[in-house]
Amino acid sequence: MYTVDCRQQVRYQDLGMIPYADAWRLQTEINESLKAAKKGGQTASPVIHTLLFCEHPPVYTLGKSGADAHLQISEEDRLARRIEFFRINRGGDITYHGPGQIVGYPIFDLDLFFTDVHRYVRSLEEAVIRTLAQYGLYAGRIPGFTGVWLDWESASPRKICAIGVHMSRWVTMHGFAFNVNTDLSYYQHIVPCGIDTSQKPVTSMAQELGREIVLQEVKEHLKRNFAEVFSYNYVE
Repeated sequence: MYTVDCRQQVRYQDLGMIPYADAWRLQTEINESLKAAKKGGQTASPVIHTLLFCEHPPVYTLGKSGADAHLQISEEDRLARRIEFFRINRGGDITYHGPGQIVGYPIFDLDLFFTDVHRYVRSLEEAVIRTLAQYGLYAGRIPGFTGVWLDWESASPRKICAIGVHMSRWVTMHGFAFNVNTDLSYYQHIVPCGIDTSQKPVTSMAQELGREIVLQEVKEHLKRNFAEVFSYNYVE
């Protein structure tokens, strides 16, 4: 006798270094395709969800609930530094994406997992928390704040992963920005996630461990932890 594995199926793709606009366009196309399949009714073929990992050239993105004042660099200086800027449709405030950071875009139909926004965000955090633990970095959550924090129970916690999501008809897009080897100087020109960094600074794995981390290795750990947290299988 045997059992059938009825877990959801996810296609993983590492996009490498990709301009922000191109990644936004791709995840939008995948998101719209999943929603169109829902609208048309279920077919005989199983739904394939998507998990995208990538890096971006330097870019600031401002969520729909963000404040313009949290971008604290002039347009002239920003252009001179070749930092792009986008207003986007995710939740949350302003954040930075750049080289050495793992940006993840899960495009999941949560109708086939669970329809709970809070649980979804906590699950994203959990995958990162488990990954950090594999490097001896013990992270957690702060009530009232999204993301993943080190020394989260202290008076001066440090944020290592930001999260901002969007969903329509329970199909997700956008996701998380996980600082591995990130150049943290770019955060000096914004109020990241609308949080005063003098009280809650931003950090990275490289800064915490005092060495550069092999990015591909972190991606592999993170990829496995996502599958465990969401209980799905990868497909080609």
